[in-house]
Amino acid sequence: SSILAIALENGPERAKMYGLSLGESDEDEEFSADSGWIPWFCGLKGHELFAEVEEDYVRDNFNLYGLRQRFKFYDHALEMILSSEAPDDDDLADNEFLEIYRDASDLYSLIHARYIVSPRGLQAMREKYLKGTFGTCPRIHCDRQHVLPMGLSEDLRAAQVKIFCPKCEQAYACKSKHKELDGACFGMSFPQIFLQSYPSLVPPDPPRPFIPRIFGFKLHKQKSLIAFKLEQVEQVEATPLAMAAMAVPAARGLC
Repeated sequence: SSILAIALENGPERAKMYGLSLGESDEDEEFSADSGWIPWFCGLKGHELFAEVEEDYVRDNFNLYGLRQRFKFYDHALEMILSSEAPDDDDLADNEFLEIYRDASDLYSLIHARYIVSPRGLQAMREKYLKGTFGTCPRIHCDRQHVLPMGLSEDLRAAQVKIFCPKCEQAYACKSKHKELDGACFGMSFPQIFLQSYPSLVPPDPPRPFIPRIFGFKLHKQKSLIAFKLEQVEQVEATPLAMAAMAVPAARGLC
């Protein structure tokens, strides 16, 4: 991760400054030695968007297909992810540990992207979505609609994570505490698979368009993009009805 890259560049003694410290979570929770690597990693400050991947999922080689050749320390990284112990301060001061941690965090990110589109993973992300863990749409007229994380690429270090609003169907930059997360942790397809899996969570009403005004008066013939799209949808939906209405008199004339 980018946090680790900074830690390696500046020396292991500065790892704590970048979130790599025992018990360093957004809620200031204390992690016991037997908490395990996955809960520890997901509890790091800025990692709130992550779901805790079940160990059984990680142990299934079918779910890891194609990942081995992408990592130099694959076996050690996988062993670290499945470790039942959280790293301690001595680990975080060790250069060799940090090198393996780099691969472990990247490997977990790619496993995570696969896990969250599985039935159990979708359920875990649904709970976070309902709680508003992923945040709300920055667009005022979306009325604080809950958002979903997404990537713009399936490749690591290609783009940072974005948030997708199900109401206005736009992607936005994340808040500062999450902006360093890699978009590949979530993949490009997650929002669409999530909403198809839980159609009841699709906002029933279209977003309210912004109405431009000058001194309280609407601007003549000037519409927002959303208002224009809503009119297009209405026209498309009305076309079959109009054609059907025209077809009735024509059919009568043939009788």
